[in-house]
Amino acid sequence: MYANGRGVPQDDAEAARWYRQAAEQGHAGAQYNLGLMYAKGRGVPQDDAEAVRWYRQAAEQGQAEAQVNLGLMYAKGRGVPQDDAEAVRWYRQAAEQGHAGAQYNLGLMYAKGRGVPQDDAEAVRWYRQAAEQGQAEAQVNLGVMYDGGIGVLQDDAEAVRWYRQATEQGDADAQYNLGRMYAKGRGVPQDEVEAARWYLQAAEQGQTRAQVNLGWRYAEGEGVPQDDAEAARWWRQAAEQGQTRAQVNLGWRYAEGEGVPQDDAEAARWWRQAAEQGQTRAQVNLGWRYAEGEGVPQDDAEAARWWRQAAEQGQAEAQVNLGWMYAEGLGVPQDEVEAVRWYRQAAEQGDAKAQGILGVMYAEGRGVLQDDAEAVRWYRQAAEQGDADAQFNLGRMYAKGRRVPQDDVQAHKWFNLAVVAFQSSDQESRDVAVEARNKVASKMTRTQLEAQRLAREWEPKDSSSSPVPDASE
Repeated sequence: MYANGRGVPQDDAEAARWYRQAAEQGHAGAQYNLGLMYAKGRGVPQDDAEAVRWYRQAAEQGQAEAQVNLGLMYAKGRGVPQDDAEAVRWYRQAAEQGHAGAQYNLGLMYAKGRGVPQDDAEAVRWYRQAAEQGQAEAQVNLGVMYDGGIGVLQDDAEAVRWYRQATEQGDADAQYNLGRMYAKGRGVPQDEVEAARWYLQAAEQGQTRAQVNLGWRYAEGEGVPQDDAEAARWWRQAAEQGQTRAQVNLGWRYAEGEGVPQDDAEAARWWRQAAEQGQTRAQVNLGWRYAEGEGVPQDDAEAARWWRQAAEQGQAEAQVNLGWMYAEGLGVPQDEVEAVRWYRQAAEQGDAKAQGILGVMYAEGRGVLQDDAEAVRWYRQAAEQGDADAQFNLGRMYAKGRRVPQDDVQAHKWFNLAVVAFQSSDQESRDVAVEARNKVASKMTRTQLEAQRLAREWEPKDSSSSPVPDASE
């Protein structure tokens, strides 16, 4: 009564005094409540060890709430040495009594392999028991398991069913996930308006992924009227909570002046926040800002530093850029061997630009032993993805017969494709390609028709490594 202020003035110290008298007589409920008071520092000095002592006494009498809380103390290492196995032991005792929170926690431990062997099917079993009692977090996690086919057969309709049950309790993660299912038409008819509705409900509760996705809906006008200012507003809310994709997106808005005033310094500020959390797209963007001196002082060493951080995480564009810095000696000591090393890492991921540059390094013997066959191999991979420089270089190899049979038809084909691929902004390169094509054409007769047919029929291969804007899930 004193703890809740029911019939008497609320008084934590009095509550603790009466709990203690009952606890010392072995009353399990009082022991649990006294443990809570120590854990929270209500009416007594905050003392995790003392909380554990009282939880343990109650737990050993079978008090389920105390067993759950004692498990939490072991899981977090509060008042006792951190011990996942002990946490599991106490969760299990409460879970076997039907305590939904304990069942959910035990499911988490199996899902993560903490204190027990990792076992998705066992995680599902415990999530289901808690979910059937209406435990919202368990319902969400059970939905996730059906969503991904983890520990159960993949089933979108079941995922939706569990997400929906949790949304009825106002769970923000469930609202986000249900929005995602409507956006993709999984387990429900595809419906952008309904997706936006659920994202909005989650976003208003501060769910950052929903805020990011709602921002994209406003940016693209999907399910809501197109509104750049609204997109920026939602991304800002997520960005201020440290959500890196939102920070990247908000940085782009400032860089482009869409929905916010154009501001390079503000763009760099948001990218820095994401970059410092290890977000590779932000690290690449921030590197470019330092390289160009946009929104920050021009600084090649800083550009190289940020590109290195992204490159070491496997980001292909950063690997190309860092290779270029080594090749040119910008911000780092000039080192063509190191340049080749970074170009190769990007090229092996399928990055067309890196493949084309690596071909040049082999053709010219820069940082590697000169090797026309390797040059042709890398030119071809890049050319087949539509890289104009590589198409031109591959055309030259055919025109000269360097480690490929001399073939004017193939040379004409690749020169012609390069002419088309060079952008109007690179008029000089385009003119060189036109001249090379015409030189080859002057030696051709009917075979020229064959070359033109080959060029018309040719289509670039998809490049899985081309950088794209950060998009919604």
